[in-house]
Order: sequence, then C-alpha cells, then structure tokens
Amino acid sequence: MDAHDIAEGRDRWQRRYDEARKRDADFTTLSGSRVEPVYGPPEGDDVPGFERIGWPGEFPYTRGLHATGYRGRTWTIRQFSGFGNAQQTNARYKMLLGAGGGGLSVAFDMPTLMGRDSDDPQSLGEVGHCGVAIDSAADMDVLFDGIPLADVTTSMTISGPAVPVFCMYLVAAERQGADLGKLDGTLQTDIFKEYIAQKEWLFPPEPHLRLIGDLMEYCNRHIPRYKPLSVSGYHIREAGSTAAQELAFTLADGFGYVELGKSRGLDVNTFAPGLSFFFDAHVDFFEEIAKFRAARRIWARWMRDVYGATSEKALWLKFHTQTAGVSLTAQQPYNNVVRTAVEALSAVLGGTQSLHTNALDETLALPTDQAAEIALRTQQVLMEETGVTNVADPLGGSWYVEALTDRIEAEAEAIFQRIRDMGSDGTITSGILRGIEDGWFMSEIADSAFVYQQAVEKGDKRVVGVNVHTGSVTRDLDILRVSHEVEIEQNRLLGARRVGRDATLVKERLERMVAAARTDENLIPAMLDAARAEATLGEICGALKDVWGVYREPARF
Repeated sequence: MDAHDIAEGRDRWQRRYDEARKRDADFTTLSGSRVEPVYGPPEGDDVPGFERIGWPGEFPYTRGLHATGYRGRTWTIRQFSGFGNAQQTNARYKMLLGAGGGGLSVAFDMPTLMGRDSDDPQSLGEVGHCGVAIDSAADMDVLFDGIPLADVTTSMTISGPAVPVFCMYLVAAERQGADLGKLDGTLQTDIFKEYIAQKEWLFPPEPHLRLIGDLMEYCNRHIPRYKPLSVSGYHIREAGSTAAQELAFTLADGFGYVELGKSRGLDVNTFAPGLSFFFDAHVDFFEEIAKFRAARRIWARWMRDVYGATSEKALWLKFHTQTAGVSLTAQQPYNNVVRTAVEALSAVLGGTQSLHTNALDETLALPTDQAAEIALRTQQVLMEETGVTNVADPLGGSWYVEALTDRIEAEAEAIFQRIRDMGSDGTITSGILRGIEDGWFMSEIADSAFVYQQAVEKGDKRVVGVNVHTGSVTRDLDILRVSHEVEIEQNRLLGARRVGRDATLVKERLERMVAAARTDENLIPAMLDAARAEATLGEICGALKDVWGVYREPARF
C-alpha cells in the first residue's frame, strides 16, 4: 500500500475515533508521558501489504473492531464459576460481582452437561463437582437470587442440553419480572465442538442442528440482544490441537452455523452479529496474539466474500477468552499465577471482548475463594496498572507478530479447503459432518497432542516445575472439596419439587413438546412451557431422545 492510501486510512480512523465515546481515564504512561491512541507507519512511508493490517475499526479488523480500542470500553471481566448447588454458586457470584467482576459465566456439573437429573444413577458421585447442579427452573431461581438478570450479562457454558437449560434461565428471568426481550448474554450451544473434542452430546448431529436453528430463529425474533451461539475453540485447544487447528476448526464451525442460519431463511446481516466466539489463551505469548488477530481477519473476509454479509457488525468476530487450563500444573501450583497472567495479557493484546482468568489451584480442584480472588485481581492489575488499555493494537506492525498472523491465517485456510473437500456439496457444513463421522477431527487433534507430549517428555518443550527447575519449597495447597452432602441435599430438593408440582401439567407439556419435535415446528415455545411447569432437565432430554435417538461415536483405532 502506498503512502497516499495509508494517509487516507489514517484520516478515516481519526474521524471514527473523534466521533466515538471514550472513557474518562488517564491515557499516559506511568511516568506521565502522553501516548497516542494508535500507532502506524511513519508519515510518507509505503508499506507493501498494509491493507492486511490496516487501522482499528476498519476492515479486515486485524487490529480490532473499534477505532478506540480499550479507550472506548475495556474488556468485560467474566469469571467462570459454578460448584455444588445453586445456593453455594449464588454466593460465589455475589462475591465476584462485589469484588469488581463485570458479568456472570456459569459452569455446570457433569450430569447437567449431559442432560441428566441429579438423581439419575449415572449422576452418582458427580453432582456439583465440576460446576453447579441444575435440575429445573427452580434451581435457576436460586442460582440468580438477588442478581437481577435484566441488568447482568450472563454466559452459560453448555452445549448438548443448552436449549432446555436456556429455557429454564428464561423462566427464572420471567419470575424476576424481567423483560425477556432485553436480556443480554451468551449461550454456548456449539454442538460441533462436542463431536470434535469435548464429547458432551445427546442426539445425532442433525437433531442438534435442528434445535440450534430453532434457537437462532427464536432469539432473532424475541430476544435480539442475547447471543444464542458461542462457537468454542477453547475445548478444541484443551484437547491438544495446535493454535492453527483451534482457529481453523472453530471458524469452520462458525461458518457451518452461518450456513444453518441462511438455510432457515434468516438474514445474515441480522443473525450473524448474534454469533460470538470463545478461544483459549495459551502460554506461547506471541502465537496467541497472532491467532486472535488472524481470526478477526479471516472471519471478516469470509463473511463478506463467501456469505454475502454487508453490514459492519455482521463482519465482526467478537470473542471471549479463557486462559489455558491445560497449561496449569499440579507441581509448583503458584507458578500458575504467572502463566495465567501471561496468557491473559496475550488475550488483551489480541483484542478480546471478555476474559476469564484461571485460578492457580484449578488443576487440583475447583477454585477456593482466595484463588478465585487472585484470578480476578490478575485481570484488574492488567486493566488498571499496566497501561495496556491506552493504545489500540500496540503490537500492530511488529515484523514478528505480522509474520505469525500471516502464517496462522495461511494454515487455517489450508484446513478450510480440506474440510470443504471432505464434504459432498462443497459446503463447510457437509465437510464438518463427514469429518465427524470419519473421526478426522479427533485424529488430527490426537496427532498434535502426541507430538507435543513427546516434546515435553524429551525435554524439547520445557515446563517449569515439571521437567525443568523441579526443586521447590511449596507446600500442598488447601483445596475446595465438594461434600457428598451436596448430592444428597440436591436429590432431596429434586424429589420434593417433583411431589409439589402439577404432575398432570408436566405430562401434558412434555407430550406437547414431543409432538412439536416430530414436526418442523419451532420447538422453543413448547420447551419453554415445559420448563415453566418444572419439568426437569432429564425429563425434557429423555423425551427428545425417545424421538431422535442417541449418538454413538464411530470407533477409530
């Protein structure tokens, strides 16, 4: 790009910046020196390929979605939390919000993630252990007691039974008197990544996609601010993928959901802004920053050139980030504070919209209050003390960062082509479905994980406290333990609620939902009515399994 075009771009950026709202903050260095809101090539320089870098708030959004960067609005501190029963998690939420958290992010226990009730025989020993137990809308009432859902953005990390859990959340909001049309937050709902990496599905892929399409339609019409899909790369990376695989598999899943929305007759310019993404921030600092920058650029180009989006917001890739759980070590656990801080900084320099920082003890158990507070303070130190919010994309133009960004983009594009080639009709969706059935995604991730593990065992990749610098004076941590009494009490409450509800009404509502499932009728209203009647998660999911069946992963050796 020649100097004239670069100067025109700078002028466009300046107009956007001048018109935007900025925070009332001190945008100077610690020593008091004034810093510019963005930096670029020296005036008069030609920079070949600068159109791929550009300016913040301008296509292809490599440098961020907004001209102001974090001068306009900082990222949302959204700490992922859930354990025990709804009452215990409610207390943790109030602690986090009171300490300066900006939004809620719900972690569910394994039975809930699998669509089972707490008293299901397969739930034995798992209730409340890796998240909060939710059996019906009544649990949602307790989970958000004293927390006005109309005023707090709420993210829920659940995919297989995401739609019935969302219906229970809506019922809880109704009971608070909230205007459902104004609710704001994010539901994960990303079933593709379950087949690819996390393995928490309920039905075969097609019924799951039908449910997701119904949810997209319903939110588009009735709850426009709520984001019904958070396309998740986090679990793909945690399963062992490379950074490029995480990016490519995640964006391919996102393209699949765009194709789903278009197949439902939805306007891409209307529904695409309701899609968001969820990425892992791993410990290779610059590679992660490059990954986030490449993700925005790829998404914007594909949305415009492949899927015909014309509105600016439909081109935006908005994402939440969580620091890498797999980078945490049981050995010398206080080192995890350092790892988490570095990973969080990479997410911030990559332009994340919201962020969760892992606690130092999460490799051993769910976080204690003290560990959760340290994780929260890590973000607050970055936000308040380091100056990283003063400048948009401060690493833009770095030869190393731009080369990494280009490399990851090229690797991702090669993977997209492979996925398309696997499909029967040239679409991303058919390629994903074929890759799931053939076990291709699983195989690719397993190979990457094996290569990395070999490198660690050989000492080529060094992990402090594990294969290098292993001597330590650190004592064992006091960790959070979820008592078996939680499961006993949860089952007692569930039994009492079953006795106290209108059983005839529950049966009628479930039958009505099943009837809708046998047609192409939107299933959300019928499911919402079942949740209002206090039908349990296991009852709702079980009724749908009777219609759609269950999924068995094909064996691959």
